[in-house]
Amino acid sequence: MAPYSKPAKSPADLVQQLKQRGLAIADEARAERYIDNIGYYRLSAYMYPFLAEPKTAHQYKPGITFDRVLRLYRFDKKLRVLLFNEIEKIEVAFRAAVVNTITDRTGDIFWMTNPSYVNASTLALIQREYAHSTEDFILHFKNAYSNPYPPAWILSEILPFGNITWIFRNLSPAHKKAVSKKFFLHAPVLESWMNVVTLTRNSCCHHARVWNKVNSIIPNNMAGMTRPWIDPATDKRRTYYNICIIKYFLDIISQNNDFKEKLQALFTSFPEIDLKAMGFNSHWETEPLWMSSVK
Repeated sequence: MAPYSKPAKSPADLVQQLKQRGLAIADEARAERYIDNIGYYRLSAYMYPFLAEPKTAHQYKPGITFDRVLRLYRFDKKLRVLLFNEIEKIEVAFRAAVVNTITDRTGDIFWMTNPSYVNASTLALIQREYAHSTEDFILHFKNAYSNPYPPAWILSEILPFGNITWIFRNLSPAHKKAVSKKFFLHAPVLESWMNVVTLTRNSCCHHARVWNKVNSIIPNNMAGMTRPWIDPATDKRRTYYNICIIKYFLDIISQNNDFKEKLQALFTSFPEIDLKAMGFNSHWETEPLWMSSVK
């Protein structure tokens, strides 16, 4: 295994390199500014689909322009913003479902810090977040009450979404089943799908490529779906499957949502985008999930 030896290049040098590889660039100074502000490495992920075969030759297909690359970059940015805004609704609803369901079942408003319901590693995560929080409502609780920790509905508001999914993962089977019923899913499926939602959320938060990304995990199947879903043959590794999971939850927690219309508007604005690269099929708009009026 050889050490990395490629030297850093200036935006101007990179623009000339792209032109030598066949990428049409009408305004070199403008391209240099984009490379300088976005970064060549980040942009290269959006250049890659336009390379001719074999891609190892680093030559672009005829007629590909720098603006075409920027269009794909902008599409991915708008897709991330759209998905993140919808995932926020799912995150809030899942957080509330975990807190409210377990509080009702245990009758213990402090269950989230009770070793009877959470294991030692989970409690350590919660303690760390609570100790370091500077939220006004946490400081108020510490000053106003003698309890070592606040009730679950207060404490949950300072926990990252990953911590909430971790708490759910480590609940007893009966508690997980009760939470999952709120979403008409089996517990292993809800856990798996929340992992997908979390990964998608993190990609959006960190401005990572989303549009044609291949999942690192394969979500669980749900046998005996009681709500509208999609063709079982759909590739579960592709972005379309992630989007379908988001739509599934939205149909439960956000009645009459316009997620489909937002996607259609985005695709209309970028008609050149290859939806197949995202895992979409030609009939996705008529699949039961996207046609259903059941809320």
